[in-house]
Amino acid sequence: MHNKRKAVWDGIFLLVVFLLTVYGVFHGEDMGQMLAAVRQADIRWLIPGVALVIFFIWGESIIIWYMMRSFHIFLKRRVCFLFSSVGFFFSCITPSASGGQPMQIYYMKKEKIPIPVSTVILMVVTITYKLVLVVIGMVILVFGGAFKEHYLKGILPVFYLGILLNVFCVSFMTLLVFHPVLAKRILTGGLEWLEEHHLLKRHRERREKLYGAMQIYRETAEYLKHHKKMIVIVIFITFAQRLALFGVTWTVYRAFGMSGTGMSDIVLLQAVISVSVDMLPLPGGMGISETLFLKIFIPVFGQMLLPAMVLSRGLGYYSQLLISALFTIAAQLYYTIWRQEKTGNGILCRRD
Repeated sequence: MHNKRKAVWDGIFLLVVFLLTVYGVFHGEDMGQMLAAVRQADIRWLIPGVALVIFFIWGESIIIWYMMRSFHIFLKRRVCFLFSSVGFFFSCITPSASGGQPMQIYYMKKEKIPIPVSTVILMVVTITYKLVLVVIGMVILVFGGAFKEHYLKGILPVFYLGILLNVFCVSFMTLLVFHPVLAKRILTGGLEWLEEHHLLKRHRERREKLYGAMQIYRETAEYLKHHKKMIVIVIFITFAQRLALFGVTWTVYRAFGMSGTGMSDIVLLQAVISVSVDMLPLPGGMGISETLFLKIFIPVFGQMLLPAMVLSRGLGYYSQLLISALFTIAAQLYYTIWRQEKTGNGILCRRD
């Protein structure tokens, strides 16, 4: 009942944010003129944009497939693609992308994958995913003087806040992983302080959840210590993933027959948006992503700014949402109908 109620509220929240975004972006605009401009885009450049989105989803599935093998769990790549799609779909529609990993664990459990294993793998995916974003943001911050001056003047406070939040998140997760004793003291002390000041009621269940979470971080630390080469490869794949998604905006730029701005500038501008919105409690950064695009891409797209934003967000976010939704439906059908009929209650993955 609790999960159903939460799903309903998440759906309502998503719809409200979407409607507010549509109103904020298109209010006062000539929709006919904008749609006519969108139709001018060369589809031969938009198809590669969709391919980059699919590569983005596929990249995580390869990471999951690769790391599963280190636990001697051998899954088909297409099954891992379903896990990846489920994660991205629920991340797209829930605040702060909070729904993705729980749903991935739910579907992994259908493959008889132990929850501690799936949790550790997804924890590593999260850490590397955030780490790559922090590295890109820090590179822009330290070495992008002229770039920031030219493109980011109006949104620097938001960009700095995004970097700060991401650095804090990665630092905190790193602390939890590599200094579990210190992390346990900090979290336990913080919980006790909140309870003593009556900001939280004392609950044994809450403490048990905290200790359970700490155990997951200890297991993650052990995994990282014994699989250093694998982590380097995962980071490399994650970089490719991120850059592929950022590159979607460049395909939109080429679809309008434009030139003069380098691919690297366009990719980095899209990275700035991701850094800025990644930690905000909005599904898919909806609303703020569109606003930032309309501010920083003015020198790039000029009069085609609004149509470019529609296509860029349409490909980078909404096509990702649609593709991952279709494969999430496929995952549900696969596990509730076809797989049950074929295998019954047998073991669904092979371990050596």
